[in-house]
Amino acid sequence: MGLDDRDALQALRNAFAVADGGGDSFVGRLFTRWFGTDPSARDLFPADLTAIRVAFAQAMNWVYGELVAQRAQEPVAFLAQLGRDHRKYGVTQHHYGTMGRVLYAALRDELAEDWTAAVEDAARESLNLIIGVMGGAADAEDGPAWWDGTVVEQLRVSRDLAVVRIQLDRPLPYHPGQYVKVEVPQCPRSWRYFSPAIPADETGAIEFHVRGVPGGLVSPAIVNETRPGDRWRLSSPHGGLHVDRDGGDVLMIAGSTGLAPLRAIIMDLTRWGVNPRVHLFFGGRYPCELYDLPTLWQVAAHNPWLSVTPVSEYARDPDWAADYPDVTPPRGLHVRQTGRLAEVVTRYGSWSDRQILICGGSEMTRATAAALITKGAPAQRIQHDPLSE
Repeated sequence: MGLDDRDALQALRNAFAVADGGGDSFVGRLFTRWFGTDPSARDLFPADLTAIRVAFAQAMNWVYGELVAQRAQEPVAFLAQLGRDHRKYGVTQHHYGTMGRVLYAALRDELAEDWTAAVEDAARESLNLIIGVMGGAADAEDGPAWWDGTVVEQLRVSRDLAVVRIQLDRPLPYHPGQYVKVEVPQCPRSWRYFSPAIPADETGAIEFHVRGVPGGLVSPAIVNETRPGDRWRLSSPHGGLHVDRDGGDVLMIAGSTGLAPLRAIIMDLTRWGVNPRVHLFFGGRYPCELYDLPTLWQVAAHNPWLSVTPVSEYARDPDWAADYPDVTPPRGLHVRQTGRLAEVVTRYGSWSDRQILICGGSEMTRATAAALITKGAPAQRIQHDPLSE
């Protein structure tokens, strides 16, 4: 029965159910086996494989879950995008071939006595689908595999916040609100997602806002070590965050550097004289971390459809704030509110009649979306990027 056998597909899915990133997990053993079979594959990945293993297991768990539910359209589209995107890593048809063979053998060994004829058929057909769609999409794509650019400016705007401006060798087409994967020279082969903070520019200029994540690898290196002249590499864009100009008024909620994609959307909206009303809540831990208020004030001053409410968790700045630029805007924005974003936003009501866009850390995004839904906002009107677990 192959792809029609839900029980067999579920048995395959179970192999990916636990993803802790450890080397002794099924996925950890799979990667060890792959690298032993095909040593060239190891050069595609960073030294620390923890995040790679987790992401791989989550993706395979989702794909097989969709196949169990007999839904193929979204998995095929997802796999095709993965195939196109994986070109930036240097993945070739040879790598797809060796991974397919190793994955089949690893599943067979993992399932052991549960490896029936029906499971074997499902494994062959599902892996042919997964590997075939990814490899085929990669081969069919004739656009660039990546975009290279040079850092022209790095501004340290707070203790762990930086604005980085890049001049790309060729323009990168993307929609405001999308995100790209970025590789920096300090952390080769360790790609991270960042959202451009300005709309696509025909000259190749692009800007990112980065907050150093405690214990992280890439973002602290960007904040602390990036210098003009560094060469960055960017992937093709992803994501569908957007504003429908005919879809009614808009609520935007940005936590820290989650401002970047919303800022790009707002700047894009300034091309039109008439827009839906946009109310932006921009939050940070301290008032000094509302790093882009002067720019937001300038945009709001010339575009009456935009309102901005600053929000800080703490009312006063710490002593170290004196070492960084003063971000207090001229009078004209809403009075700064104190508290957590979810609490402040819902003080104003449910916002149930708005298009709602939320950007920031996973915890803040989940909490804010949940608070709005509890207040009465329809879940289908809330947009945010995919969240990590």
